[in-house]
Amino acid sequence: MKDFPIPVRSIGPGSQVEEEALAYMPMPQGMETFRAPVLAEPEELALRHQAHAALRDALEQLERVCFDGINRRVDLRGLDMDNLALVNQVLGEGEVSARVQHDGEPRRELHIQESVFAGVWRVVGSTDGRVETDQIEIGPIPDALKAVARADVLAGMRRWNGPLPPNVQNAPALLAEIEEQWRAWKPGQPAHVVNLTLLPMSVEDIGFLDHHLGTGRVLILSRGYGNCRITNTQMPHCWRVVYYNSQDVVILNTVEVSELPEVAQAAREDLEDSRQRLKEVLEWVMQA
Repeated sequence: MKDFPIPVRSIGPGSQVEEEALAYMPMPQGMETFRAPVLAEPEELALRHQAHAALRDALEQLERVCFDGINRRVDLRGLDMDNLALVNQVLGEGEVSARVQHDGEPRRELHIQESVFAGVWRVVGSTDGRVETDQIEIGPIPDALKAVARADVLAGMRRWNGPLPPNVQNAPALLAEIEEQWRAWKPGQPAHVVNLTLLPMSVEDIGFLDHHLGTGRVLILSRGYGNCRITNTQMPHCWRVVYYNSQDVVILNTVEVSELPEVAQAAREDLEDSRQRLKEVLEWVMQA
């Protein structure tokens, strides 16, 4: 019998050998969602009158903020450890945290943590590690972050004289565009976002841009799908916003011209939702 002149090959799934393995981008993991607080036993809750009063005050202030959008605060410095523990349990920790570190001595810091109720923030100020102020602040974002960002603004942008450093090509033109945007920006305007990820920017270009924009004292971290790191620059209304996936790899690198990036703020709908949820939790606490 003669050999069949046409070679026989298998077909179908798994019959072909891939020369290179496909590299899939890892999917984000660990999305933060609302979790009801785990509270103490009813007998213990009933004795914590200071915490009850502080939480009722926070709910009242939240209702006012939902009406007019103006930030309000509840002072926690008079609470003892047991009552403060109940407040901590009810508030929990949400997606957004921030830190402001003031230069010089003594060392002054402001730590901000959003609660599980969006728009309800814990704001703690310390000097050399000693807590001096402790507040609940209700609003889209604590006012201190905007105030410090305004205080960090320099009189003008740094100017480069002479030949550009090696591998710096596109940053100067981009800086001119960003400067034009922040000079023309007015409150109420939508954010202007420059997507550096889509532009032909070298590592040296990014360093040159960051050097000329400067870095301020505000650091905001937002956890959702992956992480978002926000820092203020030393130019007015100008922020560096960098997104990372769950493997801590940069997936989006931007410069945003706005009063404060929306990704860090609680929307009006978030505040309304928090008002209802905090009311339900507080009713349960008061029943105890």
